[in-house]
Order: sequence, then structure tokens, then C-alpha cells
Amino acid sequence: MKLTISDDASKWFAEELGLQKGDGLKFFGKGYGTSTIQPGFSLGMLVDNNPDRPVAETEKDGIKYYVNYGDAWYFFGYDLEVTLNHETNEPQYNYIKQED
Repeated sequence: MKLTISDDASKWFAEELGLQKGDGLKFFGKGYGTSTIQPGFSLGMLVDNNPDRPVAETEKDGIKYYVNYGDAWYFFGYDLEVTLNHETNEPQYNYIKQED
């Protein structure tokens, strides 16, 4: 799995969540809501500075973004690309189907 965070999205997370260099942000599947890849589940995020066997991680502006092994089921077969929607000024989560 590949995790990509755009520069604009990283700046948004830092400003909105008060993230600083050395902090971490975990992405995971949560048990309600809806998504295009897992019916009945949606994407969650949590400030967490302690990755647990990450299956995907990237660092921007000194902030580590990651998906833990225990949350890989939600993203199975997809990469996650996070960009900033400039019309809504909110993150946009793009699931990219992995090639076989």
C-alpha cells in the first residue's frame, strides 16, 4: 500500500489539528459511515505518535502519516492519496486501485 499526502493537505492538517514536527497522524477504517471501498465503514484519522507495524507511511513537514498493520484491511487493494480540495478547504481522500 502507498500513502501520499500533498503539501497543501499536510499544511491543512498541521494548522487544523495543531500538529508539529515529530507528531504522527494515523489513518484507519472506522465502523460506521460510508466509503467507496468499504460499505458500512468510513475513513478515520487520529493524532497518534506511536505507529504499530505501519504498512504505509510517509513524512511531510516533519509529521509522520501512516496506516498500521491492524488497519490494512480497510485499504485492501487500494492506495490512499490525500489532497486538499481548494473549494471546500478540506482534505480530499482519493482511493487509488492498485494494479494487479
